[in-house]
Amino acid sequence: KSRFSPLQQPPARYWEDPPQQAGNGDNNRGTDGEQAGRQTEMSSKCTESTCVPFPPFCSCLLQPRRQHYKLKDMIARSEENSEMSQIQAARLDLLLPEDAGFLEGDEGEDTCTISQEDIAESVDITSKTKYFDLKLSQFGPYRVDYSQTGRQVLLGGRRGHIACIDWQSKQLTCEINVMESVNDVKWLHSEAMYAVAQKKWLHIYDSNGIELHCIRKFNDVLRMQFLPYHFLLATASATSFLQYLDVSVGKEVAAICTKTGRLDVMCQNPQNAVIHLGHANGTVTLWTPNQKEALVKMLCHHGAVRSVAVDKTGTYMVTSGMDKKLKVFDIRTFKPLKSYFLPAGASCLSLSQRGLLSAATGDIVQVYRDVWSTPVTKPYMAHRVQKTVWGTHFCPFEDVLGVGHGDGFTSMLIPGAGEPNIDGLDANPFRSAKQRQEWEVKALLEKVQPELISLNPTELGMVDRAASEIKHQDRVKALGFDPLAKVKFVPKYKKKGRSSSGNIEKRKRQVGHEDQRVKRRQKEKKEAVLSSQKSALDRFRK
Repeated sequence: KSRFSPLQQPPARYWEDPPQQAGNGDNNRGTDGEQAGRQTEMSSKCTESTCVPFPPFCSCLLQPRRQHYKLKDMIARSEENSEMSQIQAARLDLLLPEDAGFLEGDEGEDTCTISQEDIAESVDITSKTKYFDLKLSQFGPYRVDYSQTGRQVLLGGRRGHIACIDWQSKQLTCEINVMESVNDVKWLHSEAMYAVAQKKWLHIYDSNGIELHCIRKFNDVLRMQFLPYHFLLATASATSFLQYLDVSVGKEVAAICTKTGRLDVMCQNPQNAVIHLGHANGTVTLWTPNQKEALVKMLCHHGAVRSVAVDKTGTYMVTSGMDKKLKVFDIRTFKPLKSYFLPAGASCLSLSQRGLLSAATGDIVQVYRDVWSTPVTKPYMAHRVQKTVWGTHFCPFEDVLGVGHGDGFTSMLIPGAGEPNIDGLDANPFRSAKQRQEWEVKALLEKVQPELISLNPTELGMVDRAASEIKHQDRVKALGFDPLAKVKFVPKYKKKGRSSSGNIEKRKRQVGHEDQRVKRRQKEKKEAVLSSQKSALDRFRK
């Protein structure tokens, strides 16, 4: 018996045309000719001897289909993926929109022969205003320091002249004369306060030139460095003392006697906040406020050290000495990488955010490029000022080098010196007064304690295994036994011949297998927990 009713047709094979429905009526009559044509075509193709009822062996079924639905889906999916990748690339470009450029001369032309006037004539109007000279020959020579945002410049004349200038808009914030010699000037955590190392003591002023503090514990200060994430002002004095002042609470954190004589060469490592001091015997020492002795002593020159600079990554240190040599050291291994001989020596070293090195030789300022990666035979740029250079400093986030000399101050254009991509959460040059106040409160809450300063800052996230072992040994001595030690399994004696040597070994093996199973289960449980945790990068996975 057929399992289909007379009105119901059996399902068609997928290599055959679907049967006509009886209820279609006159709607299907118009296509009878086409169906008959297709049936004759199929019958003509299927007359081969190899054609069998099972469709895969029929050669007529190997013909390509007319509509490629899968291909269309694949094309649509690929177009969607390409559009999504373009959108993501555009979003990432918003984070790093700028690229640092460099000065390139014509064929056969050295960039060091290009003068500042030629560069100023070739650049746009805004960049042209960044090259200027301030003639201040009455109170020079001058020390220079830029704020963290790069908007304000602080000038300190040897004969007591102090000036705060918004150098981009050329507006004078304040100008005073302290009526005694000035050794160094340094901005503090914001543009609202700055420190001045005067002849006797250390003084703190605000942006209006009003004296806020006179700290008599810090006497005969020659050089200063400010640690922004620790709110510490480090000072080096003529009496061989290295002192740290916490500007957030106004207390002296540490006072270290280095016993190395007059300290007039000083810089900081921006990566780990370690202070580098240069001495007259040719050594460079590394100091932290939590150690009374030097962490590292390096013999760098055969004569006295004139200047020291460290790059922002904390990897390379550049020194210059009285032996007329400029040396580059790898701080990770404390070994020299490069050594250059300068006929007149070098002083007032300064490193930019992009790794350019400025070195002053008398009244000539030379800028070098890639001093630690490739051998340098000639300077990248050079400029002559009116009198002897007394201080140089690169402006953050700008292609500008500030030079303080005996005749005043000069702002030079150094293409490729500044970092083009600004981190607005750290130091935003365009922040308002309200944003500055909020940033100051947040920075005070996130202040790093001076006890955490070390050569390797990654040690804070490590476990002190030696200390844990010592604590465990002390606990064992106090208790008389090891509480964490596992008791050795001793099989219980059984009667009726069940404590034979073979049975005892069998029971020991069973206990060992159970221990292995427990360890395996614990390991699987840890792996399952780790695999279930989601990472912040999982949202980028497809």
